[in-house]
Amino acid sequence: MKEVRLREAVERVTQLQFDRHGARIWGAVTSVLDAERARRAIGAVVVPFGTCSEPTNVAAGGGACPLRFRCVGCDHFSTDISYLPDLRTYLDDLLRQRKKLRSMSEADDWARAEATPSDAEITRIRRLIQRVTEDVDTLTEAERAEIQKAAKTVRQMRQNFLGMPRIRQPLPDLRVERPA
Repeated sequence: MKEVRLREAVERVTQLQFDRHGARIWGAVTSVLDAERARRAIGAVVVPFGTCSEPTNVAAGGGACPLRFRCVGCDHFSTDISYLPDLRTYLDDLLRQRKKLRSMSEADDWARAEATPSDAEITRIRRLIQRVTEDVDTLTEAERAEIQKAAKTVRQMRQNFLGMPRIRQPLPDLRVERPA
């Protein structure tokens, strides 16, 4: 029963799937064939805020993004309504980080510039959030409630089941200093 409910939720959420420009991917499709679902699952990996179909990243299981997880700047990225809260949180984080870095005087200009989120990325994420939100707003109240319930189910499944790709951290230096 739980599997059926999850599958129904995924199908509802898939109806509101968007590319990085905010264009709907599936349009008026109401269900996805099993073969197509399997093909897409094999050719994509879960990344922060959606899925990635970039071949080298897929082959590496999500650990070899050539853009260092700047997903909204890549045509291989897609997202859906279930990631909307995460996108909003990410946008808020970028805005806070940008404000903090602009006021930081203890770093070289080049270091601050490299660490500061770009205006282009912030604009792209704002546009994506706006596009998804506008699309949801066109639904009836009943459809909106249904899609929100499905998105919540998918988010819960993601939190309990899927691991997100991680950016590899450098290994600690284990050399021991010996007195001379």
